[in-house]
Amino acid sequence: MFSSTMHGMRLLRNFVHLRSCHTQLRKKPKGGSRYLNPSSNVYSFNAWDDVQWDDAQEQEALKKVQENGVIKFSSEDLEKYENDADKFWDAFYEVHDNKFFKDRHWLFTEFPELTTTDNKKLTVFELGCGVGNTIFPILQYSTNESLKVYGCDFSEKAIQILKDSEIYDSKQCCVFILDVSKEEWNLPFEENSIDVIVVIFVLSAIHPDRYKSIVHNIHKCLKPGGLVLFRDYGRYDLAQLRFKPGRSLGDNFYVRGDGTRVYFFTQEEIKLLFEGAGFIERENRADRRLQVNRGRLLKMYRVWIQAKYEKPK
Repeated sequence: MFSSTMHGMRLLRNFVHLRSCHTQLRKKPKGGSRYLNPSSNVYSFNAWDDVQWDDAQEQEALKKVQENGVIKFSSEDLEKYENDADKFWDAFYEVHDNKFFKDRHWLFTEFPELTTTDNKKLTVFELGCGVGNTIFPILQYSTNESLKVYGCDFSEKAIQILKDSEIYDSKQCCVFILDVSKEEWNLPFEENSIDVIVVIFVLSAIHPDRYKSIVHNIHKCLKPGGLVLFRDYGRYDLAQLRFKPGRSLGDNFYVRGDGTRVYFFTQEEIKLLFEGAGFIERENRADRRLQVNRGRLLKMYRVWIQAKYEKPK
């Protein structure tokens, strides 16, 4: 009796794990599947995909950004947030460990290029890997023995947490400390050797003056025909509109209460940045979603920029 009960509990745990982790099985289409129209009851679901904004909403958001965009920091404070950026992220991970960000199982819907079902050699490099929320889903879902995943982060604490995880496999994965905002990158692989570079919610944490140098180094890492997979905060996202006056470090660039920073992009900025470095645009879209708190009847508009760029063959 006890044995059969324990067996049932194990089966239940495995089922729950599959339901919660293997979101590939949900077959959610790219870009979402639930669209708001004039006849829809906005509070009938928790979220709506690809929600379009009207001019009035754009103007209201612009006004809010202008109000919270006044810089009140001293030059010494601005320099502190730049020079000690790694220390603020170390402190963040010291507090939250690996429990703040969720593993990005949606990656394979939005970026099917990361799905590897055969043994064709594939090399992936993630900038700003944090504690492995992108790397671990890639390793878990892949059956490709020829897959190699590299990851870097400038937080020593994040890299240590990642390496200490029981999921970390040094045979297929190599993570290391690197400040990608520096001009020169010291890498454990050769130039022109990476198939896919993942840049997800990374550039936004870095001063905009460093973006051109970073994208130039990305170009050097990729093989001809290699891809950059990009996703980050978009202009007028809820997170930007929630900032109070006095948190601005520059145009559309802010510091949070914990000292970490965030920038909010437009599609045009991303286009100019990557095409200016010699990339070919394969995708560049604004992912606009409406999240709803049905209990409090609140509407929360999110905006992310998602893009793919190819290094010419």
